[in-house]
Amino acid sequence: MKKVKGLIVATFAAYKSDGSVNFDIIPEITEHMVQQKVTGIFICGTNGEGPSLSTEERMQVAEAYMKAVRGRLRVFVHVGHSSVTEARRLAAHAEAIGADYISAVSAFYFKPSTVKNLIDSMAEIASAAPNTPFYYYHIPNITGIHVDMMKFLELAEQYIPTFAGIKYTASTINEYQACLHYKDGKYDILFGYDELLLPALAVGAQGAIGSTYNYAARLYIEVMNLFEQRKIKEAEQLHFHAVEMVQLIVKYGPIPTQRAIMKKIGLDLGNPRLPLQSLDTEAEHKLYEDLTASGFLELVNGL
Repeated sequence: MKKVKGLIVATFAAYKSDGSVNFDIIPEITEHMVQQKVTGIFICGTNGEGPSLSTEERMQVAEAYMKAVRGRLRVFVHVGHSSVTEARRLAAHAEAIGADYISAVSAFYFKPSTVKNLIDSMAEIASAAPNTPFYYYHIPNITGIHVDMMKFLELAEQYIPTFAGIKYTASTINEYQACLHYKDGKYDILFGYDELLLPALAVGAQGAIGSTYNYAARLYIEVMNLFEQRKIKEAEQLHFHAVEMVQLIVKYGPIPTQRAIMKKIGLDLGNPRLPLQSLDTEAEHKLYEDLTASGFLELVNGL
């Protein structure tokens, strides 16, 4: 299977004022991503609030994106669920509508007790979409599943016929590099920590999935271009602007802050579902002041 190169945007959920999913804005979100010149989109994941949506809503979101994309972007559908049965429904549906890839986190309430137990769970989900490449979504800070990814790779290739790789959302660059080198780079290991993209490139990353690519893809694409040209100092200086941006996100709260930034660039996604909350008016105002002072969005738009 051909590996995925470039940036994959982890899109955000969108809601109407009554709390229902806003499917009407999905074509507009999609056009924005096409204009950002990214490789693809990752839907119904962490930023897409997959765990807060019903199975039916997730299916409808996937259908809306597939209709809007029209083959212009690669589409990853996150099908992870605490219920393996529901995850299988989502996987089968994603394959039926023509998604390019599926991905799943581990169950995060009743957690797998061993690597083999985790593999068995992922194999059960992946088998519901036997013709669609499967990526395990490794995000231990959220799921609490801390397993050796090298052992995972060894077993995944034995028990998951459609296994394509890992969405690696962890800061352990050394393990990430080891996964990249497993069997001479047999699998596609997509990096998921935006603020560590440059270090990941240094150890061999070719593709990445992230949230800040929603509005700052141009900056990261330029970082990747500079790195390929071996203009390391220029790449480092530009990448530091992204690090400073992430510091703002940490200051105000990851998802609420980024949803406010999306509103700032003209894509009002509404209020997230509880327990997530939007920034209050004062915090939003201070965020916009900080954004103005940093010149981050102006920098991104100027690239």
